[in-house]
Amino acid sequence: MANLVRAALVQATWTGDTESMIAKHEEYARQAAAQGAKVIGFQEVFNAPYFCQVQEAEHYRWAEPVPDGPTVRRMRELARETGMVIVVPVFELEQSGFYYNTAAVIDADGSYLGKYRKHHIPQVKGFWEKYYFKPGNVGWPVFDTAVGKVGVYICYDRHFPEGWRALGLAGAQLVYNPSATSRGLSAYLWQLEQPAAAVANEYFIAAINRVGTEEYGDNDFYGTSYFVDPRGQFVGDVASDKEEELIIRDLDFGLIDEVRQQWAFYRDRRPDAYEGLVKP
Repeated sequence: MANLVRAALVQATWTGDTESMIAKHEEYARQAAAQGAKVIGFQEVFNAPYFCQVQEAEHYRWAEPVPDGPTVRRMRELARETGMVIVVPVFELEQSGFYYNTAAVIDADGSYLGKYRKHHIPQVKGFWEKYYFKPGNVGWPVFDTAVGKVGVYICYDRHFPEGWRALGLAGAQLVYNPSATSRGLSAYLWQLEQPAAAVANEYFIAAINRVGTEEYGDNDFYGTSYFVDPRGQFVGDVASDKEEELIIRDLDFGLIDEVRQQWAFYRDRRPDAYEGLVKP
């Protein structure tokens, strides 16, 4: 497996309907594949608006099964067509009354590798997610893909270091963090937390944010998506804060071993001393 991985992400504006939103992402994926990308990730619940700005039962209509729902099936076809690994965040319906904020991971041959379900569910103004989603219950899986070991952490999860560390301990080389975060009190954390997590855990992170405003609220999603390396440095420029954008970057996975040997954070961990951290 080559150490250099060409990776992509998409930050997009909401089109107004699921069909055109999926079609837009399919087109971006084809553009990325034409430029040599081997892995791509989309934003949180990419095929829907960010409906969590309100608490209305009508929005359960966006949910669908994973992996047997129409969006994941369509993304599996896209993966086969483009030869790319695809991270697909959707609103998951497991069964009646069981809903999750989920990302499916699809390998470059179109095979479904598994899912991650968002662990930490916010419930504050403009982000009423507990109304819709149960907390994730499938751990922090890391998927063996055609480009290497890929993990997922979703939006609000990024404020909690434990999951970042679990992904690192499981061997993640690249973690996609699909998000929907708006300008306001914590906006400055966007370019602080993921680079810090990349340093602490010594892997690459793809931080994806929506862009623009949508019909269910006044959240102003500010984009500025990026890739960050294990030294905490942005790989290329950060995306626009106002326009949708396809970002493609070359990630040198060889840097992971280099940094882990130099900084040796995993060697110097003290799990024997951490037991008290998880006591109520």
